[in-house]
Amino acid sequence: MELKSILILIPLLPLFGSIVAGLFGRQVGRAGAHWITILAVAGSCVLSLYVIKQLVFGGVEPVNTTIYTWAVTDGIQFQVGFLVDKLTALMMGVVTFVSLMVHIYTIGYMHDDPGYQRFFSYINLFTFSMLMLVMANNFMQLFFGWEAVGLVSYLLIGFWFKRQSAVSANLKAFLVNRVGDFGFLLGIAAILSVFGTVNYQEVFDMAPSMANATITVPGFGEWSMMTFICIGLFIGAMGKSAQAPLHVWLPDSMEGPTPISALIHAATMVTAGIFMVTRMSPLFELSETALSFILVIGGFTAFSMGLIGLIQNDIKRVVAYSTLSQLGYMTVALGASAYSAAIFHLMTHAFFKALLFLGAGSVIIAMHHRQDMREMGGLKKYMPVTYWTGWIGTLALIGFPFFSGFYSKDMIIEAVGHSHRAGATFAYWCVLLGAFFTAFYSFRLLHMTFHGKPRMDEHTRSHLHEPPWVVTVPLILLAIPSIGIGFFTIEPLLFGDFFGDAIFLKDPEHNVMTALAEHYHGATAMALHALATPVFWLMLAGVGLASYIYLRQPKLAETFAQRLGFIKHILEKKYWFDELYLNVFSRGGVNLGKQLWQKADAGLIDGLLVNGAANVTGRVAVLFRHLQSGYLYHYAFMMIIGLIIIIGAFVVFVK
Repeated sequence: MELKSILILIPLLPLFGSIVAGLFGRQVGRAGAHWITILAVAGSCVLSLYVIKQLVFGGVEPVNTTIYTWAVTDGIQFQVGFLVDKLTALMMGVVTFVSLMVHIYTIGYMHDDPGYQRFFSYINLFTFSMLMLVMANNFMQLFFGWEAVGLVSYLLIGFWFKRQSAVSANLKAFLVNRVGDFGFLLGIAAILSVFGTVNYQEVFDMAPSMANATITVPGFGEWSMMTFICIGLFIGAMGKSAQAPLHVWLPDSMEGPTPISALIHAATMVTAGIFMVTRMSPLFELSETALSFILVIGGFTAFSMGLIGLIQNDIKRVVAYSTLSQLGYMTVALGASAYSAAIFHLMTHAFFKALLFLGAGSVIIAMHHRQDMREMGGLKKYMPVTYWTGWIGTLALIGFPFFSGFYSKDMIIEAVGHSHRAGATFAYWCVLLGAFFTAFYSFRLLHMTFHGKPRMDEHTRSHLHEPPWVVTVPLILLAIPSIGIGFFTIEPLLFGDFFGDAIFLKDPEHNVMTALAEHYHGATAMALHALATPVFWLMLAGVGLASYIYLRQPKLAETFAQRLGFIKHILEKKYWFDELYLNVFSRGGVNLGKQLWQKADAGLIDGLLVNGAANVTGRVAVLFRHLQSGYLYHYAFMMIIGLIIIIGAFVVFVK
């Protein structure tokens, strides 16, 4: 089978599975739904790994092909096509593998749910949407995938639609992402206007010639065209990849079932923005302003969202705020032009974050769907597989040497430290200090959940046990790359030519990754050298402090909370972003609408124009009615008066 046919099959298999499970769920039954969808995504995973093998080891050139043209207008072609190079192939492998693990896990987690077939249909559709996004070779198909993952996330976050909290959460996700998508559409529209095409390669080829072009933005003066395009595109990424201030939807997405939390946070929706900026590196490299903006936004998100994770008690929300923080790290790497480091961390993060979410789901199953860590404790002896895989995921997350997260996270910190771009110093301190807080909240979760005395009621404790193999096997399979994939792939991904022309750097001589390559002497040497770095000691301090408080002196946590009450209140309010959106934008919009209705609609249009015209007509009619008396001599008199006026006017004008 030729490569083009394989590429078509990769997204179509999960689409087929979604259609069968969604439209014929009753006919195929519960078992049929999960077998069809799992086999579909497994097929996509195997084919994706084959594509990686062909591109990396088989000497096959990247594929940029058009499947078909679906519209042509004013000479602009809108096509369905694939651009599959090593960057795309890596994303395809990550998306399909993590999705496969989530599909298998779902059998156990959603076993008793009445919407079983519908859920499998949705997650297959989610996989199809993300594959269409990463495989696209043009902006229209990118936008299709972009909106498709948004739609399916809306359906999955609100999957339990009888819960008001779930309905509110999916509506929140929908609205916040519309804000980001507005900027994204402006960016695409500007690209279409300037370049006259939506094909990636054509735009990238013409971009250097437009580096000095400008555009007048009403109210903001003259801007660099590239800055306008890149900031518009990045605002879209801020929505999808949950960067402050468009991050507020992601923690609330925990209202959906745990499998979809893992899929959203690890491999699909939130990684879309990181991938998109990397793919658009030929454009972003032409705007220093946009890259500095990205640096600052990423640094702020990495630090501020990690702080909120310190005070969360819902096990899934701790992991969710961890995702926000780690996405900030990836964004910082993008701003430092370390695109390969951002994708490297995206890959390692996908495995250990999926592991942590599915592990949290395993705990939730055992706890009869209770999620408050204050009601847990002592689960180590009841759930050994979940416990040890949880350790692996946690060590990878905090960046412990030799684990996968260490290599990607430390490289981002080093990369931004070597950057001289505006905003780099701020971002560096944010990601450096973030290492301490990441370690603290991660071990706080580990200790409150698995160590110490059991704090659940007797009924729950008597029924504690490890979930079935469909839950534990995905944990084990995700734990393996969480340990070793960073060690084995750091050299080709960061210091080799793995990505080739997929990533464009305007000035390779000043590339931060080139500077880091001079000090890189292998994965083992890097891990050993890290033992003397500030990052390692900050991470160790976070581990030590969390372990001391939650294993030895749990009352200290209450003491700190009381003494730092104001800071705790700020974190509980999540910096008042929700209140800002609710009171200023939401209620402000409603109040503005009411004022416009009262003043413009009721007052001006109805009162002055419509009713006013009727009143004037009525009053004029009242005046003229008195002239219609019905007496003949009145009319004769009026005729004489009129004749005199006409004769007088004639005399005046004739003279």
